[in-house]
Amino acid sequence: MEPFPKKGYAGQQIMRKPTIQDVARQAGVGVGTVSRVLNNHVAVKGATRELVLKAIADLDYTPNPHARRIAGGKSYTISVLLPVLTTEFYVRLLDGLETAFQEARYDVAIFPLLDRSRLERYLGSHTLAYQADGLVMATYNLTQMFHERRLRTQQPTVLVDAYAEHVDSSFMDNVAGGRMAGEYAVTLPGDLYAVWVETELDQLFTTRVFEDRRKGFLGALQTAGRTPAAEYTSSFDSLAARNTASAMLDQAQATGLPCTIFASADMLAGALLDELRLRGLKAGEDVRVIGFDDQPWAEARGLTTLHQPVESMGYEAAQLLLTRLNGYKGPARARRFEPRLVVRTSA
Repeated sequence: MEPFPKKGYAGQQIMRKPTIQDVARQAGVGVGTVSRVLNNHVAVKGATRELVLKAIADLDYTPNPHARRIAGGKSYTISVLLPVLTTEFYVRLLDGLETAFQEARYDVAIFPLLDRSRLERYLGSHTLAYQADGLVMATYNLTQMFHERRLRTQQPTVLVDAYAEHVDSSFMDNVAGGRMAGEYAVTLPGDLYAVWVETELDQLFTTRVFEDRRKGFLGALQTAGRTPAAEYTSSFDSLAARNTASAMLDQAQATGLPCTIFASADMLAGALLDELRLRGLKAGEDVRVIGFDDQPWAEARGLTTLHQPVESMGYEAAQLLLTRLNGYKGPARARRFEPRLVVRTSA
């Protein structure tokens, strides 16, 4: 690579960083074409794109993000609104989103909602979350707010882990997942139990995820002529999950083992496995445990669970948004993902 010298003090040559004009000159194209390649625009022929990318590599060119923002009139930032940051599910979801956005050279700004008051604050169009080029909203059932036009989304918006009719959505079919769990559970001996995640009662700040899993599970049991011996609810908290697991196993042992428990999230299933070990009971024999998520630790613990392609769901949501940013103005699209049952030793 030839250096780009310029004169310093006393005639000394110092290196300067290559510019976008240098890249254009080396590739034999206009500056606008280089800019479109950097912005991952679809309107660049494959051969031309390869020439520009080779020139970028040869010159070791690094775009100036500040200049890029000024020149394009864009922030090159995507806002992601999601409930929490601390669960494995959202870590995986963010990984899928960020992979796609980084490939397209967009930064990601994360806004955890945590409670309803934050969601209400973000409904205003002047908050920081709305100053990005695009918006990703995760998990919450926002259909009513879109119908009421309470979400002032001038920029392209996509829902992930949620569905609304008039918005691009990338979501898991949780009804199908619950049904798969139920259809498998009825083949196992003993009473059936289920534990659900407690969700916000206010319909403005809610999720249909666990409601849909419950609908699918109970539908499968009804088809098989079965009913659960009991249903429990736990908040998404490790201590609450452990206390709920203890209460469930108290009842199951009093009623008689073996039994099967469907835990609607792996975090709840993990608490059950811990409590079984504490009591000297055998998972897969005394109590069969079925989870939902297939978190990274599930295989090592032998947990039978519903595998979710969480990263793929996030990646696809990002792609839907990126096509909007690149000019797609067609009708809303829905990308549906279906879980699959992974049978291991716990059931």
